[in-house]
Amino acid sequence: MRPFELEQYLHLHIPLSRAMALEVVSVSESAIVLRAPLAPNINHSDTVFGGSAAALAILAAWSLLHVRLRAAGIASRLVIQRNTMEYQRPIGGEFTARASLAEREPWERFSLTLARRGRARIAVPAVLEHADDIAARFSGEFVALGDDAVQL
Repeated sequence: MRPFELEQYLHLHIPLSRAMALEVVSVSESAIVLRAPLAPNINHSDTVFGGSAAALAILAAWSLLHVRLRAAGIASRLVIQRNTMEYQRPIGGEFTARASLAEREPWERFSLTLARRGRARIAVPAVLEHADDIAARFSGEFVALGDDAVQL
């Protein structure tokens, strides 16, 4: 999937992404990078609202799994189950979220479990950056439900 295609998908299916003025910077099998400007995500202190920062991180991690599942031809419903966010410094401008899955083993275990059981979990990390510095770290656990799986 190309960046433009993912961006259109997100804006159509997750309206918050459009309201945040989210842009897809890059898409690869191992990483997704999303970007958002300060203006639609600003808080009372003229920095990025924490909820916007968390949303961009979640969207990056979710998008990485979405793209990989589609590329593998695996139909599923993908939802976040839990997450943690560690804010390291305020974000005073445009910011990015980079989600990555560099190791093969977690993905292989996830996709095999999904195929066998119709449900699987996987943890995906992301880093938020502003002005070439890390501003926050995210970890999210996502659940994929196959076509025949019962909801959470």
